[in-house]
Amino acid sequence: MAVSFDLFGTLVDADRPDDPASAVAAELDSRGVAVPDDWAAAYREVHVDAPEGAEVPLMAHVSAALASRGVEAPGNAARRAVVAAFDPEVETREGALDAVAAASERGPVAVLSNCAVPQLARKALIRSALDRESFDAVVTSVASGWRKPDRRAFETCADRLGVSVAELIHVGDDPRTDGGLDDCGGEAVLLSDVPLTAFPEWLEGRR
Repeated sequence: MAVSFDLFGTLVDADRPDDPASAVAAELDSRGVAVPDDWAAAYREVHVDAPEGAEVPLMAHVSAALASRGVEAPGNAARRAVVAAFDPEVETREGALDAVAAASERGPVAVLSNCAVPQLARKALIRSALDRESFDAVVTSVASGWRKPDRRAFETCADRLGVSVAELIHVGDDPRTDGGLDDCGGEAVLLSDVPLTAFPEWLEGRR
């Protein structure tokens, strides 16, 4: 058995820009990139034709959105702008430390997060009260290429932990994404059913 935890909204709360398009635009402008006048529209459009279930890294989307308006972002300006725009304050959620500790007593533990921004999950863990060393793997969609509830996201996580998907328990807050493990043969534990503070007791009951 192994346990994976969703990150944002499950283990931590992290603030997001109220207007992501404007936040990215400001960071692009500060790096000398000519932001198109209709940037808000360009940001909302789909520019990368990705397979179903695949993650499109936000920097790739931003680069493609700029290119659709004839604007080039020199070097890695798009990536740096995206990383800077999503630079959150982080609060560790009640029960997170005990939940991770309880899972660690039973087997390997991972973070499995839908996150299109590079470095964001790592920053959130560093800024939280969680110990990065408590996790045997940190799997993000921007790194693996697949978003929950796609089976390949859960398979990637299970493989990193050395178990099958059927042996994986995934804890999360979103039934649309985190709940997808049920369809893959594993077991999803939703916070609406088992609050994080109650997870150690729930896990103990599985002995």
